[in-house]
Amino acid sequence: MSPKQSHLNASTVLVVDDTPDNLMLMADLLKDRYRVKAANSGEKALRILQSDPLPDLILLDIMMPGLSGYEVAERLQGDERTQRIPIVFLTAMAATQDEIHGLELGAADYITKPINPPILLARVETQLKVKAAADFLLDQNDYLEQEVQRRTREVMAIQDVTIHAMASLAETRDNETGNHIRRTQNYVKLLAELLREHPRFRHFLDEATIKLLFKSAPLHDIGKIGIPDHILLKPGRFTPEEFEIMKTHTTLGRDAIQHAEDQLGVSVDFLRLAKEIAYSHQEKWDGSGYPQGLAADNIPISARLMAVADVYDALISRRVYKPGMPHEQAVEIIRDGRGSHFDPDICDVFLANAEHFREIAVRFADTDKEMAKQLAALEQIVQAP
Repeated sequence: MSPKQSHLNASTVLVVDDTPDNLMLMADLLKDRYRVKAANSGEKALRILQSDPLPDLILLDIMMPGLSGYEVAERLQGDERTQRIPIVFLTAMAATQDEIHGLELGAADYITKPINPPILLARVETQLKVKAAADFLLDQNDYLEQEVQRRTREVMAIQDVTIHAMASLAETRDNETGNHIRRTQNYVKLLAELLREHPRFRHFLDEATIKLLFKSAPLHDIGKIGIPDHILLKPGRFTPEEFEIMKTHTTLGRDAIQHAEDQLGVSVDFLRLAKEIAYSHQEKWDGSGYPQGLAADNIPISARLMAVADVYDALISRRVYKPGMPHEQAVEIIRDGRGSHFDPDICDVFLANAEHFREIAVRFADTDKEMAKQLAALEQIVQAP
């Protein structure tokens, strides 16, 4: 016996017929090749099919008291659990229209009585082979889908690790903390979600883009890694010359991300947004920002969102050289910047939901350990020759 035939012999066939003699005949024909279950009515067949394991094939009489074979087939086809079981109608109804109706209900085959045993066995075996092949393909598709999902999760994890590694590298040289990254990341996500249905932004802020914004936001200040320590970590105000150097962090950030993308050799959506945010988050609505002096809608939406998030966090955050500003005062400064520094509609959404931003700030508040890290960095600058 071939392995394939052995596999088919493990199949179960459910025979449904209201005539005992027909059930006995079918059982005798099939028992040496398959497991056989029998039901003498459509109702009993449906009860059997409520339990596992399900049969691999159903031989179904049409003319039965109570539920007809047609009605049983309709119910099985309407149930996700049973709709993949092939049905072969066995009936004395030999009219072409009857056969067409049975096939239209989803039957795999239609055999008229009286039964020709060799023909019946051949057609049963054919249907079981077809089902076995379909089950194999379904299993393969399920496996491939799971494999795609697994690899997608791996790619996403690699993206996250890469972003946080790059952001953490910048953080080691900056006077800001890792929690600044987490806070601004969550501010941007909240703003995007609140603006998702806004007429000006709904074309951009779909679910996938919001996820990419959340992923990209930590790279907004990646360019600071290229700023000299004596400027980056300076506790006081910059001289005009120092400020010009500090402003280059936007271009440095954009170029660093572009270099990473060039190394990949493909365009990556989350890096596109990361470049926008890094390069343009210091632009202002009235055109007085940098590095390009963009104004209004010429500023990428991603950068406009980050502008509000970054300024709010800078205002409320304590540093070793300044105390954190009270939330209420920071909100008023954001309000004063509406239409000059910030996109008016984004600003309005922030102001209407300011308490939610306060909650994020509290959840990711800086710790004393992080403040000590800032102090140590500043002491190195002070002691440097």
